[in-house]
Amino acid sequence: MLSMVIIILFILAAIFAYPLAGDNYPDANRVMLELATKPPGYRAKFFVEKGSQKSDQNFLSKLLLGDKNALTHIPIKKFALDQGMLTYDYYIDDELTEKKSVALNSLITTKEGQPLLVEKTYKFGTDRYGRDVWSRLLLGTRVSLAVGFIAVLLSISIGLLLGASAGYFGGRVDAFIVWLINVVWSIPTLLLVFAITFILGKGFWQIFIAVGLTMWVGTARLIRGQVMGLKELDYVQAAKTMGFSDARIILKHILPNVIGPTIVLAASNFATAILIEAGLSFLGIGVQPPAASWGLMIKENYNFIITNRPMLAIVPGIAIMIIVLAFNLLGNGLRDAFDVKERV
Repeated sequence: MLSMVIIILFILAAIFAYPLAGDNYPDANRVMLELATKPPGYRAKFFVEKGSQKSDQNFLSKLLLGDKNALTHIPIKKFALDQGMLTYDYYIDDELTEKKSVALNSLITTKEGQPLLVEKTYKFGTDRYGRDVWSRLLLGTRVSLAVGFIAVLLSISIGLLLGASAGYFGGRVDAFIVWLINVVWSIPTLLLVFAITFILGKGFWQIFIAVGLTMWVGTARLIRGQVMGLKELDYVQAAKTMGFSDARIILKHILPNVIGPTIVLAASNFATAILIEAGLSFLGIGVQPPAASWGLMIKENYNFIITNRPMLAIVPGIAIMIIVLAFNLLGNGLRDAFDVKERV
């Protein structure tokens, strides 16, 4: 139950990533090199420039894609106002500023005519490009859960189709599918993903398909064994005697009885898919910048592990560890729940 609560929290974080993020710019990719590699809890002050163009965006679009109208923020230390001109200390580094001037009407102002001053806290600090680590961590949750969901959906669908066909029909059909399973199983997962990615190209959706197409063999073997045992039972033989079609027998009488083991395997495959995606993104053939991915965050910041900002790489690593552990524990719990013999 604890793992289920953790997974639900991750799902909610993925859905409401932009409202919860400190940076609601698409992909949380607001680059501010002046604020690079700041520690957790760092606070900064900004002026906000007026936007030149605005595109129509509804609430749902902002929730899913971020705010495309996000305005430019100018990091400052202090400022002074004189006859419509604003003089401020432009932030360059903790000990370094530069004097700049700008017309007040180019900035967003308050009702009192003062420049709007925004203060922002970076919960987990910033990366080497000055981007908010907390915001990118939330958006990385979307990528990991989406890859897990689509990969599991694809692998379970293929595994059910081939495994049920092999176990039910037997003969040459079974021999061919078992041969195909053994061939795919003999190829290392990463090499197979590399090959599929090479064919489909790098990208967001390609990695979903590549991961899904490498994970169906375990499901197919499990379903095949289950169906081979179930097809000999009396109720299946009775259905055959009554003249029911093979498709009806498989879909309505056999597959409902293998749902339990399938769900358990799906939870385990979900965790595996998240690990594979993170590994591929770390190697540079998964999700491509500027999209936020936990594996990509580790790749961009792993050099800081031996310097003064190790949390830049450790935080996404901890996130991967927590969600993978949660899905594995969920799989163990589901296995116990569906194990009738244990309950007896």
